[in-house]
Amino acid sequence: MVSELNSKGFRRKSRMLLSKDKVRGLSYLLHEYKIGDRVTIIIDPSEHNGMPHRRFHGRVGVVESVGRRTLSVRVRMGDKEKIVIGRLNHFKPLK
Repeated sequence: MVSELNSKGFRRKSRMLLSKDKVRGLSYLLHEYKIGDRVTIIIDPSEHNGMPHRRFHGRVGVVESVGRRTLSVRVRMGDKEKIVIGRLNHFKPLK
C-alpha cells in the first residue's frame, strides 16, 4: 500500500543530482560536435526538454549523430549499449 502513495515521476529521488551549483551560461551552443567525439552527460536541470534519464548523469559516451539541437550518444550500461538522445545543453565535451 505504501508504493501506491509514492510518486513514480521522471525526476524522482533526484534532488541533489539535479541541483545547480554554478552558472553554466550558454557555452554549450558554441561547441562543434562531430560523430565519434566523446562527451559527458551532465544534466542541466533548468532545461526540461530533451533531458536524458538521471541514470545517465555523469556517464561518458560517443556521439552517434548530430542534429540541429540534439545529440545521439552511445553509452555502455553494463553489458549493453544504450542510445541517449538529448538536447545540447545536457552534454559537455570530454576533456
